[in-house]
Amino acid sequence: MILTSCGEYSKVLKSKDIEYKFQYAKKAYDEKKFLQASTILEGIVTPLRGGPHGEESLFLLAMSYYENKDFLNSAVHFKTYYTRYPKGKYTELARFYSGYGYYLDSPDPQLDQSNTVKAIEELQGFLDYFPKSDRVTVAQNAIFEMQDKLTLKQLQNAQLYYNLGNFMGNNYESAIIVSQNALKEYPYSKYKEDFELLILKSKFQEAKQSVNERQADRYRDVIDEYYSFKNNYPDSRHAKEAETIYKIASKHVGK
Repeated sequence: MILTSCGEYSKVLKSKDIEYKFQYAKKAYDEKKFLQASTILEGIVTPLRGGPHGEESLFLLAMSYYENKDFLNSAVHFKTYYTRYPKGKYTELARFYSGYGYYLDSPDPQLDQSNTVKAIEELQGFLDYFPKSDRVTVAQNAIFEMQDKLTLKQLQNAQLYYNLGNFMGNNYESAIIVSQNALKEYPYSKYKEDFELLILKSKFQEAKQSVNERQADRYRDVIDEYYSFKNNYPDSRHAKEAETIYKIASKHVGK
């Protein structure tokens, strides 16, 4: 059976009969032979364009890549599909899988997050076009997860600046800027408290290492930051650390 199957596949590859190839590709897809299906469809999707099988062949090509976990190629073809057929039979699925494939391909936070950003963009586009789809919850949860991933990457960057201290410049200021920008971009992130604590600690370190004439003003800024943190997180697990910073700062401004 295996030999017969391989022989037929080789015969299909050599054939010039587009219809024969298309029907075999559909059969291969149904049998979960996704690599065979994508290989055949790649060669016939252009000739089929404009014909009765054009729409289906393009979607099947994208799905074959997706099922074979080649998410980058699948996303390209899904996007081609929903751009070419904005009201097509498979447009809802194409928009969803385009973004969800990028989501599945999204790497760990410390790596480049280009695909994570693309996933959010594609899934948000899906939600905009199909707000009543039964896949809305799945798409929303994927977006929230990836936003947290992007925020965690920012937190790691900010923490790195803080750890560098004054090595080759004022890295505390960089930690503050990265944290503040992250809070603006992701105001509901689960890492919000961590960013605000890092801002407090960074401002404290800046004050400690400032020249005498600037110390008092910077410690006042630390105190303001402390009160903001305390108001936002009255039961914070970092309350003791923040309180210690406040007590030291208060001594330098006569409070």
